[in-house]
Amino acid sequence: MRTDLFDFDLPPERIALRPIAPRDAARLLVVRPGAEPELDDRSVWELPALLRAGDVVVVNDTKVIPARLKGRRIGRGTEPAIEATLHRRLDGSRWRAFVKPAKRLATGDIVRFGDEGKVCFLGQLDATVEEKGEGGEVTLAFAFHGPVLDQAVEERGDMPLPPYIAARRAPDARDHADYQTLFAHDEGSVAAPTAGLHFTPALADALARRGIAIHKVTLHVGAGTFLPVKVDDTADHRMHPEGGTVSGETADAINAARAAGGRIVAVGSTSLRLLESAADEAGVVRPFSGETSLFITPGYRFRAVDVMMTNFHLPRSTLFMLVSAFCGLDRMKRAYAHAIAAGYRFYSYGDACLMFRNPE
Repeated sequence: MRTDLFDFDLPPERIALRPIAPRDAARLLVVRPGAEPELDDRSVWELPALLRAGDVVVVNDTKVIPARLKGRRIGRGTEPAIEATLHRRLDGSRWRAFVKPAKRLATGDIVRFGDEGKVCFLGQLDATVEEKGEGGEVTLAFAFHGPVLDQAVEERGDMPLPPYIAARRAPDARDHADYQTLFAHDEGSVAAPTAGLHFTPALADALARRGIAIHKVTLHVGAGTFLPVKVDDTADHRMHPEGGTVSGETADAINAARAAGGRIVAVGSTSLRLLESAADEAGVVRPFSGETSLFITPGYRFRAVDVMMTNFHLPRSTLFMLVSAFCGLDRMKRAYAHAIAAGYRFYSYGDACLMFRNPE
């Protein structure tokens, strides 16, 4: 499909720079294909009443690491500033990262990150450019390994706010809490599964009282989720692979709920993409451990997920393409036009949308 089909006008002031408090006070636009009204303005705290007893809510329990590092190239003449966003761990000491300005780095260069000597036994945090790829991507081999490297990154790194937020304000201490979900447990993401940011203990308790179980999967979100679609045809876009896990226990619970007539509610595009990757042709979710680069566009046949909760996404993004596949492109353009006119807040710290799948 043509990429420009997924374009729309988004005023910059609609992009939220901070989350609302409490988290479940965010607005929630309900989209019900084939129903009247098609669009319904609600609030996130109303989610239990919008679902049914026996439904299953699936959340992503990945934890964001402070993966944005600032440093400088050393060892040859001038020392230009370098910024790196780690996005995929290769082993105990090597990461794939997006760097800028990439043109200032060559294979073999050394980049020194952060405040030198912040932890006395570490000295400096140095990394060697082991390989250069396309689009500003490099492989960094750090001088430290395992938990020692993790500690150094934790102390020196900033939370990797999306570019459309980071361009308007610097990350700060508040983001270390604001950019983690209630369920964050397994470290490994460089972007939050932002639909999960709306959940509070009170909302989780209300779902349980309603008879709606919450189950967890893990998909470590990579910085590739921020990359724009630069090609003219969606068929030419390639997603960066992301590692994920669906346990046998979670798969069994999802399948049992569906067999009993419950619906599968994916919280966020990450949960949805992982469940769809783990499902067979009949919609049975299997235990999964591996990578997925599933790219969902209109025409995709959903196998596992019936309802999706997600934030509002940017024009031409893979995420807007996904929701258009879920509910229909024309319907989602109407929904987004309504949201913009009604003052909904967009993107990672913004409001949410609850979508019921387009009837097949």
